[in-house]
Amino acid sequence: MNNKYKLHEFLDVNRLQTLQDNFSKSMMIALVIVDREGVPVTRPSGFSDFCARSRMNQTLAQHCYDSDRAGGEAAMRAGKPVVYRCYCGFVEFAVPIMINNHYLGAFISGQVKVEEEKEQSIPFILKDNLLYQESPWLTDLHAQTRPMPYERFESTADTLLHVASYLVEQAHANNIQRELRQKDLELNNELHKRVEIERSLHEAEFKALSYQINPHFLFNVLNTIGRLAFLEDASRTETMVHDFSDMMRYLLRKNNNGLITLGQEMNYVNCYMSIQKVRMNDRFEYQCDIPSKYNDVVCPFLTLQPLVENFFNYVVEPREMKSHILIRATDDGKDVIIEITDNGDGISPEAIEHILSGKQNRQKGGIGIINIKKRLQLLFGESYGLQISSPYKPMLGTTIKLRFPMVLA
Repeated sequence: MNNKYKLHEFLDVNRLQTLQDNFSKSMMIALVIVDREGVPVTRPSGFSDFCARSRMNQTLAQHCYDSDRAGGEAAMRAGKPVVYRCYCGFVEFAVPIMINNHYLGAFISGQVKVEEEKEQSIPFILKDNLLYQESPWLTDLHAQTRPMPYERFESTADTLLHVASYLVEQAHANNIQRELRQKDLELNNELHKRVEIERSLHEAEFKALSYQINPHFLFNVLNTIGRLAFLEDASRTETMVHDFSDMMRYLLRKNNNGLITLGQEMNYVNCYMSIQKVRMNDRFEYQCDIPSKYNDVVCPFLTLQPLVENFFNYVVEPREMKSHILIRATDDGKDVIIEITDNGDGISPEAIEHILSGKQNRQKGGIGIINIKKRLQLLFGESYGLQISSPYKPMLGTTIKLRFPMVLA
């Protein structure tokens, strides 16, 4: 297989470590990320005492690496999570990390025991051996390994597959941005190719902007799922996982030109709000007034959710009182007008000017807002964009207004 991509070169290992630690802690399951050879590229998270001690022994560690490599390759061939038993009998799963059909490595998770009847039906990834039983101490640690219901174990594997896909998408966006900078330099030396290169930049810029998603929310979701698994009924956890899965599918299955329908965009926003409602309970109220007649109106992919996320970051989170947000749609016969209104403390005129000019990208959600403005102009023309209005007084909030053409020209 072509080795064009290396996992440690394509993905930020420090960010992988953070995600891995959060996922392992929230799901209470062991996790490590390995390269295509089965060698760990991250520090293990949540490893059982047996596995942590076994890997201190060079011979046993090699068996672990061989199992991890075989599990990752099996997942790569399947293109989805693969459940198996490692050489010492623990139940594990491997989730492939792939980009453009190139296998980079895998998430290896598990080190658990499941229901005995189910466990016996799970094949060993390699030939099992009892070498660890030469040590009474390791044998005792092996017997103490915690059990996990298989249904929950399998659901964890599916969730991690969405996370892996998300990571690759985001890394791909970073590569696109690097290519943008390189192409911009080439423009200065190859003026006779300017028209063709500008078209390429136009398309790449849109893709890069639409991929910029804050991973902080992803980590919050994973932690919340873990808490609900122990504190709430399974039905609530199942609903939350489904909402989250719908969000991931929306992010990963968009079309190439970056356009979807307002109905699809609002379905994603509603899933997001449903998850936030579980996280924050009664700290906010959400009202949506978008008539169904606008469902088929075309809009840019991932336009409204970043604005709703700013509501939580800058209105809900900083204060204890209940917050409100309203999303409504009207039209003037030519354009659909979307207004997002909250009851926060507002934004100063100077800050609004800086945000819309791109001078304040790192504050008050500026990077998301300026991206949306640019995307609207790229897709629909310079007369479209984004407006922000605010009296800049406590509890009087902020209104963000967007326009989409009722019918594309």
